[in-house]
Amino acid sequence: MKIYVIIDYIRSAYNVGSVFRTADGVGCCEILICGISPKPDHIKVAKTALGATETVPWQYFKTTSEAIDYVKAKGIPVWSVELTPKAVNYTKVKYPNEVAIIFGHETEGINKYTLEKSDKILSIPMRGAKNSLNVATCAGIILYEAIKNAKD
Repeated sequence: MKIYVIIDYIRSAYNVGSVFRTADGVGCCEILICGISPKPDHIKVAKTALGATETVPWQYFKTTSEAIDYVKAKGIPVWSVELTPKAVNYTKVKYPNEVAIIFGHETEGINKYTLEKSDKILSIPMRGAKNSLNVATCAGIILYEAIKNAKD
């Protein structure tokens, strides 16, 4: 399975580093870092990633739209993780053999334009008082579900 992770304006270097570690754990083929998101040369990203910035290829894009165009040009579907009325429970889908998954800004989420460019929107059901998880935790849940349930 080939998974591309798109980091959409995630502001915390610690979250970016954590996503790198998780991406390494699932064998992610590439991370696409967008906008204000800290890059691997940031000391806090490197500290949290514990070397995963050296094992997972990555690229920087000025905008998430450019990153989406990059993967769509390869014929890869783009899925976003966001709580919207159109979102599908992440456990109720069959993950394709190649997919790009967008994880968004910690407080603002993924913007409407990016969601419109997405082929599918996934959600993680929330049962408590809060309506979202930390983005790095969310990435861990989704990425491990993707490799667990990918098409053979």
